[in-house]
Amino acid sequence: MAKITVVGLGPGDFSLLTLAAWETLRGASRLILRTAVHPTVAELKRRGITFVSYDGYYERASDFSSLYAAIVADLLAQAKAGCALVYAVPGSPLVAERTVSLLRERALEAGVELTILPGMSFVEIFCARLGIDPIAGLTIIDAADIERLPTGLFTGCIVTQVYSPAVASETKLSLMEHLPDEYEIVYAHNLGLSDESIRRIPLYQLDRQTDVDHLMSLYLPPQTLGKGKIA
Repeated sequence: MAKITVVGLGPGDFSLLTLAAWETLRGASRLILRTAVHPTVAELKRRGITFVSYDGYYERASDFSSLYAAIVADLLAQAKAGCALVYAVPGSPLVAERTVSLLRERALEAGVELTILPGMSFVEIFCARLGIDPIAGLTIIDAADIERLPTGLFTGCIVTQVYSPAVASETKLSLMEHLPDEYEIVYAHNLGLSDESIRRIPLYQLDRQTDVDHLMSLYLPPQTLGKGKIA
């Protein structure tokens, strides 16, 4: 049976890659990365791991939905053609990874066996740094879905995929419809890396930060959304 094994590259530092993921990466006959734009990749190269990536797909896709669909279609096609694939994604395959969600939906119908190895995501580091226990309640949302936040949000919220100044600006404007301009948020960049930066900033300064990129995320402290209703 055709097979795809999915592993996570961890939040960034090579030391946070799981042993199971490393053994799978090292033993892969064909390794495909969703993107090579990830801090762990430099160490993979140094250790002689060969791979290809879907970075070229990003340039051709008109939007993320078509991008992810094209990646999944290609993975399934290669697997059905007889390739034993290892597919590696940033962070954990089970946290905020749309291509893996699509694979889970389509693999069985396509006759492809799918094995997903759990890994560490940036969420664990965020919780450790801020002293957050998810059992008390934690919402994780993609910046593209920020408008779907409920009016009443009584848990802390991590916002992912704030990968560019333009997305940061859109996210800020959406949040400012419910929160005061001065509302304090936590801005995290390069979590788990040697140049990690975690700082508290007022919401209105979000898109004025100079290091907004794909390794940045936000934390919104527990609140009741709606101006003047901050817990």
